Amino acid sequence: MAKLKMTSTVVSQEMIATDIYSLWLRAEEIAVQAKPGQFISVYCKDSGKILPRPISICEIDKEKGMLRIVYRIAGEGTKEFSSLVSGDTIDILGPLGNGFPMEEVKGKKVFMMGGGIGIPPMVQTAKEAEADVTIIAGYRNSEIFLQEDLEKNGRLVVATEDGSVGTKGNVMDAIRENNLTADVIFACGPTPMLRAIKNYAEENNILCYISMEERMACGVGACLACVCKSKEVDHHSHVHNKRICKDGPVFLSTEVEL
Repeated sequence: MAKLKMTSTVVSQEMIATDIYSLWLRAEEIAVQAKPGQFISVYCKDSGKILPRPISICEIDKEKGMLRIVYRIAGEGTKEFSSLVSGDTIDILGPLGNGFPMEEVKGKKVFMMGGGIGIPPMVQTAKEAEADVTIIAGYRNSEIFLQEDLEKNGRLVVATEDGSVGTKGNVMDAIRENNLTADVIFACGPTPMLRAIKNYAEENNILCYISMEERMACGVGACLACVCKSKEVDHHSHVHNKRICKDGPVFLSTEVEL
């Protein structure tokens, strides 16, 4: 699969929750190759911000040649992106990383678990899954973004930290409260959440793939800024590391240590 740096055109953008934006980009060459769980690197126009921002792909429209990303304002780079309007252009690189292995869930019961900004990748992943999908989404409060998109492609179970919607607590609390079971787990979110899911999967002998969130620099595996600990020795750095941007961001949960 070829990585491509290109100038994309903004189709539309809207704020869907506090500091969370949904951005559709026209990027035919990348959209036609993109797979669930991959990401793109988005470049700032400000020359003082050299490094691109990695943002997961939320939705892919291959027919229209468009990509959707949903991101949270986390700093000056993403704040710049939030001002983009229809017709603006922005440079992107992609598709990057390894996505979710969709063949593993065919005909099976699957949990698609997302926490916070780890929820958006589950939209396309659920859409392409030929499986019995339960999406378990963890939010901070009652601002439940992407609800309609998620409900189109599976049963949605919500957990909120403040208990304002669904289960009070986290995604693991939602599993227990609703007596949910699965054959396979796909998950994306902050490390503490992924650690709990990894342990749960191992205790229950469930095949589990996790997509790791990490600050990245190059996005193509050259700089080693986004490594995680692995069971096996990495052939590139010759230590117990894997590069999240190139070897991941999706890993078999038993391959990595959290």
